[in-house]
Amino acid sequence: MGLHNLSPVKGSVKTKRRKARGQGSGRGGTSTRGHKGAKSRSGYSRKRNFEGGQMPLQMRLPKRGFKSPNRVSYVALNLARLQELNDKYGMSSVSVEGLYEKRIIKKNDKVKVLGNGELSSAVNVTVHAISEAAKSAIEAKGGTVTLL
Repeated sequence: MGLHNLSPVKGSVKTKRRKARGQGSGRGGTSTRGHKGAKSRSGYSRKRNFEGGQMPLQMRLPKRGFKSPNRVSYVALNLARLQELNDKYGMSSVSVEGLYEKRIIKKNDKVKVLGNGELSSAVNVTVHAISEAAKSAIEAKGGTVTLL
């Protein structure tokens, strides 16, 4: 045996079908694409959501609602979460930078403190917004509230 007489096993290699190479090949003429229509043309690729010319679903359904470009969204932080941060990390003063360092919020998030839960110790808070209930609860325990 030598490199000059190596060959693949019989039946393991199939010959490539040479389409569009004349009538004698058996695959000339329409080149296995059928007659006419978009799929027979060169460069055809079906567009996303194309339904054969029928009105696509996303165009049949009505538009609803409105998204205000000026909407300000806040990350909610309840009093119970503030107490948990104080117990777990010893954060007696909660600021946006501190929350970012602990990976509780993302870089450009705005934080609003809400009044759900109980506080058992004084907490100093520096955030973008706060509810009236949360503000009164923090000040009642001897904490301070600073708005950015």
